[in-house]
Order: sequence, then C-alpha cells, then structure tokens
Amino acid sequence: MKKNLLLSVLIFSQITTFSQNLVQEKTQAYRKANEHQLLQEFMGLLSIPNVVYDTVGIQKTAAYIAKMMENNGIKPQFLDGKTKGVPPAIFGEINTPNAKKTIIFYAHYDGQPVNPNQWAEGIKPFEAVFLDASLEKNGKIIPFPKFTESINPAWRIYGRSASDDKAGVFAILSAYKILVKTGMVPSINFKFFFEGEEEAGSTHLAEILDKHHEKLKSDLWIICDGPVHQSGRKQVVFGVRGDVNMEIKVFASKRPLHSGHYGNWAPNPGMVLSKLLASMKDDNGRVLVKGFYDDVTPLTESEKTALKNIPPVEDQMREELGFVKAEGGGKSLAELISEPSLNVSGLLSANVGKMAANVIPTSATAALDLRLVLGNDVQRQVQKVIEHIRSQGFYVSQNESITDEERLKYPLIARVVAKEGYNAQRTRMDLPIAQNVIKAVQSTMKDKIVLMPSSGGSLPLYVFDQYLKTPTVTVPIANHDNNQHAENENIRIKNLWDGIETYVALMMMN
Repeated sequence: MKKNLLLSVLIFSQITTFSQNLVQEKTQAYRKANEHQLLQEFMGLLSIPNVVYDTVGIQKTAAYIAKMMENNGIKPQFLDGKTKGVPPAIFGEINTPNAKKTIIFYAHYDGQPVNPNQWAEGIKPFEAVFLDASLEKNGKIIPFPKFTESINPAWRIYGRSASDDKAGVFAILSAYKILVKTGMVPSINFKFFFEGEEEAGSTHLAEILDKHHEKLKSDLWIICDGPVHQSGRKQVVFGVRGDVNMEIKVFASKRPLHSGHYGNWAPNPGMVLSKLLASMKDDNGRVLVKGFYDDVTPLTESEKTALKNIPPVEDQMREELGFVKAEGGGKSLAELISEPSLNVSGLLSANVGKMAANVIPTSATAALDLRLVLGNDVQRQVQKVIEHIRSQGFYVSQNESITDEERLKYPLIARVVAKEGYNAQRTRMDLPIAQNVIKAVQSTMKDKIVLMPSSGGSLPLYVFDQYLKTPTVTVPIANHDNNQHAENENIRIKNLWDGIETYVALMMMN
C-alpha cells in the first residue's frame, strides 16, 4: 500500500514538473519569436503621459490599455466609485469552464510626477529610449533594434513608469496573450484590475471596491508592483507596509533678517527644525518617539524563518549605493523593513548654491513619511509624532497661518499637517492558495526564490481585506535599481521577459 502511494506521488510530481517545463518552453518560444512586436507595444504605452494628476494623460493611458485588452479578447470595463472625475479602474474577466478558483491580477497605470530637467541628457520621461546598460555603468542610448537584430536582455528601457507600474500592466496582459496564442488552457478564472490612482494614495480605491464588490469576488488578488529581490532572485511578498505623510513647519521672525545684524540673537528656524528632527532618532536610526514600536504585531514563526532564509545583500547594497555604515544597529535590511520607520523625505528653508544669501530665514519645513507595519494605526502613529513635538517644547498648530498673538506667546511654534494614509497588510504564508503561488513562481527558476513576509514599500492592500475579505500576494518583476519615483526610471529587458514568464506560470497554476 505504501509503495503504491509513493509511486503515485512520484508519478504526480513528474507529471507536474513536465507540465511546468512545457509551459515555460512555450512561453519562451513565443516571446523569442515576437520580442520586437512586444516591445513596440510596450514603448507605445510608455509614450503616453500618465502623471496621476494629469487627467488627459490618464484618460489616454486608460484607453491604450483598454485597446490592449480588446486585442487579446478581454472586454474592458471602466469601474468608478461614488466620486466623479477621478481615474477609473480598468476591469476585465475571462471565465474558464469548470474552474473552481478565481484570481484577480492587479497593477496600476498611473505614475509619479516628473521634472524633465532632472533626467539625464537625451532621456525624456515620456519618450522612452533603449540604453545598452544602466546609466550607472555608463550606458549609452541606442536605437530601437531592427526586426533582423537580436535584443540583448541586459539592455534597459528608460522612461517614466517603465518599471512602476506600466511594466506590471504589460507583463500581465502579455502573459494572457501568450496563453491565447499558444493554446495553453488554464484551470482558473481570471479577472484583471488596473488602478489609475495608486500614486495619489489610492484615495478612491475603497469606493470602487465597495461599489463593485460582487464583480470583484475572487479567491486571491495577485499584485504586480515593485522590484525583485536585490540578489536578482524572484520573490513572493506577503504584505506591505502602510504609509502616511506629514509636514512640519517651524517659524521664527516674520521677515527674513540680515545674518550679520541679527545673527546670535534672532532664532534660526533651520537650526530649530534640525534639532527637532535629530531628537526623533538615535545614532543607529532607532526612532525615539514614545510608543513608536509598542503596537507592532509580532512576526509568526514561519515569517521569522522566511526572514532568516533571505540571502544577505547588505554588503552589495552598501557598495552599490556608496556608503559605509547602515542604520539599524547591525540588523539585516529584511529585518528592518519589517519594522515601522520615520523618514525625512524633504527639507526646505532658505536658498543654497548660487542662490544662497546671508539671511536668517523666516521658517523651515520638513516632509516626513511614516511607514507602518501590522498593528500600527495611521492616526495613532501620527499622534505619537505630534506628542513628541510637544514634548520638545513646541506649541503645535494645524492652522494655515500663525497669528501675531501666537508668535508673541510661544517661543517654539510648529505647524503639523498629516495627509491621508493607510495601514499595513499581511497575508498568511501557509494558506493553500499562497503555497500554490510559491510553487508557480518557483517553477520558473532554478535558484530558490525569496519569500518576503512584507515589502518595504507601501500599497493600500488593507482595503482588499476590509471591503472584499480577500487575501493578497505580491509578485513583483522590476529590477531593484529601477529608480522608481525618481528621475531616470528604467526597466531591464530581462526583468520584463522574466515577469511575463512568471505571470504565465501564475495563470497556469492549479
């Protein structure tokens, strides 16, 4: 009896491996035969401005994606919430006969704002170009390859949203195209959901999910956003940190002062703000705000094990980024992104460089972004920072302007404004459907894939739990050095091909 059981398991394993290999072979064969056409379609998508606040560009981007869906036999629908005039989600579905599971594939089509003057010479945000290597390795612009020329997977495409997240939209739809063109038959139902407001904090996503919750029923959401692991290995990510932005502005004199006539006497807001910010973290980067870590939900044993198995990249990244000492007191990067953080993302006071003048400025402003982990609450975390500011002797106001009465009453004044944020989310790694995702991704590469309990980045995935009661798993595809959210954003072509291959495997999983 035991022999028969072992034999059955062995035969099933061999059949599964053969099936996975066949899927991979068909995917690679189609992609190699159609690389130029695939990249032309991708370059067309990249050429459309998609800054989240650009209504016209967002509409054109949505129309292009809808046409891509139609070309692959997917009927697109535009889903809105109760608020009018905001970017719609683009939805489509494909039903498979006798399928017992439904998976929704998510990516977003909006992008971050751009300053073209900050991009490298010859590279424009919405005129995507090929480079024969990364800019950091002295890559040079090259023309789009002729159909008779081969495409080097080490080349890169530079352009806004090349990685975040038009690559995700493209990989998902290209994967489905390959299924159709090669005749591969899945065993699950597909739904597609492309959001148009992620880079603005997904302000209206909850409305859309609530309004269309019946249409959006599924067993799992697979999120295509973010980079693969810094080691180059593919990864499956089971959570995201939450995020909230704050702005702190401190005030001094009502008008700028001559630093010679008033220096040593009039307070300098730049120094005042610097001291306040320095009081928030110790020399190892540990946040000193009272209670900042108190409500963190501990990692499970399986999550702790996953962290231990993540390949170390600290030496690689310090050399790549050019600094000696990291924060964290010796903890690994993977451990530290599993904790809440407080980051100073911007500082503004008087001018510098050629515009610098010998003045004492009137105010100084800092932008903070707080990353949250499971257990943290946005409002509680913001309030902790506000209480810390008060503990440093500041009068805290949320008003747009400061009155003369306030100026003459309080020696230290800070205006603190918090934007809307969202909490963290984490999916159990031991769910059967999550294990199927792991197997599917692992089938596309020989090296062990990375299992990450939570991403360092943020997405509002908690709303899927809140409104749909559905788990989410993130399977990212971009190269780790893609410059997302910054100038010279790029995607390595090998990551694009690997991403398509990964999503074919996900669509063909049991």
